[in-house]
Amino acid sequence: METMAANGGGKGRAAARYGDREQQGAGCGGARRFQMPLHYPRYTRDNYEAMPEWQLDRLLSDYGLPVHGNVNQKRSFAMGAFLWGAGN
Repeated sequence: METMAANGGGKGRAAARYGDREQQGAGCGGARRFQMPLHYPRYTRDNYEAMPEWQLDRLLSDYGLPVHGNVNQKRSFAMGAFLWGAGN
């Protein structure tokens, strides 16, 4: 028991190993934390091909994905990330 009390009840070791959940995501001054949207995008290949660049930027940034490159690169990346299966 004295060993656990000496190291903060074991919390210090666990926090160092797994990271303190309160501290995670506090990078860049803690201004914004990533939060996964509740719903997976349900766009078809045709939707992505017709999607304007501003909408691709918004979609990718909402999911914490990179928003770099030209519109064709962003479109290709979005389709690769969100389209699964042959039916899309």
